[in-house]
Amino acid sequence: MRLATVRRPDGTHAAVGDDAGWVVLDEADAQTLASSPRWRTRAEAALRHPARTEIAPDAFENPVPRPGKILCCGLNYREHILETGRAVPEFPTLFAKFADTLTGPTDDIAVRGAPKLDWEAELAVVVGAEIRRADSETARSAILGYTVANDVSLRDWQQRTLQWLQGKAFDATTPIGPWVVTADELDPRDGLRIRCAVNDQVMQEGDTADLVFDAADLLAYVSQFTVLRPGDLVLTGTPGGVALGMPDPRWLRDGDVLTTTIDGIGALRNVIRVAA
Repeated sequence: MRLATVRRPDGTHAAVGDDAGWVVLDEADAQTLASSPRWRTRAEAALRHPARTEIAPDAFENPVPRPGKILCCGLNYREHILETGRAVPEFPTLFAKFADTLTGPTDDIAVRGAPKLDWEAELAVVVGAEIRRADSETARSAILGYTVANDVSLRDWQQRTLQWLQGKAFDATTPIGPWVVTADELDPRDGLRIRCAVNDQVMQEGDTADLVFDAADLLAYVSQFTVLRPGDLVLTGTPGGVALGMPDPRWLRDGDVLTTTIDGIGALRNVIRVAA
């Protein structure tokens, strides 16, 4: 099942979908829908309805617009770790984002004065149940589903100090979507191809089976020090191929088209807008 937030003439609405198409619901967004205790029963009943709605690609919004927490893992693909010349970590390398950092799956990414603007294709995990000090299996059962993200990074800001936050948290620089695929539909441990292309040139290509800490491991670890609640997001890291790892980096420029794809989930398409 897919859960989406779509733009309609009267505002945004939640939508549920499958291979046959979409059904638009009354709730304002997918996060509101999934916060209801009986959301799955309602969604499954909607999908039994024969009438489906066509939704244009640019009508999809960020499906999780109000996460209470956004935790991100750096250096989590073995290939990317080797690219940086570091050892495989014993514990996840974590940093946080803010809800204002998120933007939609087809929105432009507008920044000002960004000479070292980089891409980072990521699998994002959407929390579906409250967990605190959970083990891995409990954490896995709390996963609502998965979506696509790109942790677009301002490396010049990121490298100002040892702390990464300032290069990762610019407003509206992390596209997410286009929808959430529920956890019963797929398991990233089985391997999902993840790619990032700039102007149709593939720059990153990896496999979620290469994650050092998988989705449940990350949720369990985070839950040891902070409670996770429905709608919270955990970004799982990026594979090799970022500009920062190149001998002669090719940074993102004004007008570049950034396409981020995870097989079995979907794709983001965002145009880069850089102002002086």
